[in-house]
Amino acid sequence: MKTNLSYIFLLGLISLFLCTASAFSKDYFFHPQKGNNQNSGLSTDEPFQSLSKVSDLKLVPGDRILLAEGQIFQGTLELKGFQGKEDQPLIITSFSEHGSSFSSPAKIDAKGFPNGILIQNSSFIRVENLEITAEGYGAMKPAGEMRVGVLILATGDGLVKGITLDRLKISRIFFEEKGFIRGTDEVRSANGTQRYGWGIRLINQSESALIEEVKILNSDIADVSHTGIKLTGNSAQNIRRVTISGNKLTHTGGPGIQMSGVKFVHVITNEVSYSGSTNDFRKWGRGSGLWTWSASNVLIEKNKFMYANGPGDSAGAHIDYNCDNIVLQYNFSAHNAGGFIEVLGNNFNCAYRYNISVNDGHRVKGENGAFQEGKTFWLSGYQGEKKARKGPVNSYFYNNTIYVGSDIVPKIAIDNRSEGILIANNIFHLEGPAQMVPGDQYKPDDGETGNLERVFFKNNIFLQAGSWPQDALIQDSNPIIGKVSFSKPGGLNAEDYIPQRGQYVEPGITIPFLEGDDFGLIQGVDLERDFLGNPIDGKPGIGAIKFVEGEN
Repeated sequence: MKTNLSYIFLLGLISLFLCTASAFSKDYFFHPQKGNNQNSGLSTDEPFQSLSKVSDLKLVPGDRILLAEGQIFQGTLELKGFQGKEDQPLIITSFSEHGSSFSSPAKIDAKGFPNGILIQNSSFIRVENLEITAEGYGAMKPAGEMRVGVLILATGDGLVKGITLDRLKISRIFFEEKGFIRGTDEVRSANGTQRYGWGIRLINQSESALIEEVKILNSDIADVSHTGIKLTGNSAQNIRRVTISGNKLTHTGGPGIQMSGVKFVHVITNEVSYSGSTNDFRKWGRGSGLWTWSASNVLIEKNKFMYANGPGDSAGAHIDYNCDNIVLQYNFSAHNAGGFIEVLGNNFNCAYRYNISVNDGHRVKGENGAFQEGKTFWLSGYQGEKKARKGPVNSYFYNNTIYVGSDIVPKIAIDNRSEGILIANNIFHLEGPAQMVPGDQYKPDDGETGNLERVFFKNNIFLQAGSWPQDALIQDSNPIIGKVSFSKPGGLNAEDYIPQRGQYVEPGITIPFLEGDDFGLIQGVDLERDFLGNPIDGKPGIGAIKFVEGEN
């Protein structure tokens, strides 16, 4: 009986503690016109005025920072060293003065400041329903070396955890003032050497801290001078468990999404268009829709990558060197200058599967400043300028539908150091003959001769015999030559590439592990559904969408 009473008493204390903690949390209201930093900030009648006031508040878990809808706040909102709780995050959002849902979000104008919002060495924070711009510096002295819409930063010991960014609108993020023009050589540098603006950045500068459990959701990022969403960890991959979902990124001067030094990242249902934009001279002018470097266990699925621009790289999504277990599946890639498949050196167990590619790789070396050819398919041995070439190991490419119209020359590059290549069940609908080209990552691969080890290349459909170069190092051992009919070849909807009834609707083959590869792919090699969600019963089809008898 005493035990039961003690247990009940303990539960009561816990409940009282939680209620008391919740009671201490407060709503802090901000209004740039009606507010005053001498007010209490605890009601819409007595709001604070400026974002700098946030640094003076003794915030506790469950507090809310509420910015008046439709108002423009000049400056930056900084949070340093705040520790919320998983069930009581600090919330930063807009509020309606009329008590109903707001019509337009509050806007932070960080012109001249390093960041619109800074979250440093802090955990369990939710930022939602805000607009952020930060264009140039005006009459202010230029501050820092970069301009960021939202920066999540780790600089010391401990953990930066549980940060959610949701329904943000971030645009016009430029370090430099209007009229600034970058030199023509800047776009040839690996990532740019000058001062730029980024939409959202995660940076871990600490050897002992982790940034983890971050969600970037349902946000619009447009017209930033470099990358839209950028994750920068170290060789220990100290940024982990990140979800990037439902975002729309357009006209970024650099890549749409880029990640380095990360592990366990899920990129799903985003739309990236016009990365590498040149519609403002302050933009870098080069960038893939997405690319990874020194990353592990990244799943990239159900995204759209379109209209990437730039004189080098600038594929729909590419895997840069020093990665493992990067899988791209169910993505729609179209009109990206650099190409469709790009896998650089020292990568392990990566895959492109069940994707649709339309007119990717249209760039021509030597035209409009291009220093790389665009490519339909590229395996490179490049792993840095100062390291010897080393090709990717255990690369899987299967059940992709690849369409290239007659006005584009499809180009193929395969470094002779590549080891372990599976190419199966793909549709190569290339209307013109394909060509072998050098990989040309800063300097060309040193030849396309040699014998590649552990190659499984069979059961692909080629529109014509020349759809795969006859002088390529590897050849399909069981090719199918013929036309797969599509309802609208060249169209920009996945449904345009449903195989129509005809002679060349062929069964696929079961995808094996490569010889000598005991690991395969981290999600397995067998998928339950095709690009459109049709069940894959038994053997898969050929291409990203399985032909369903009786429906076409």
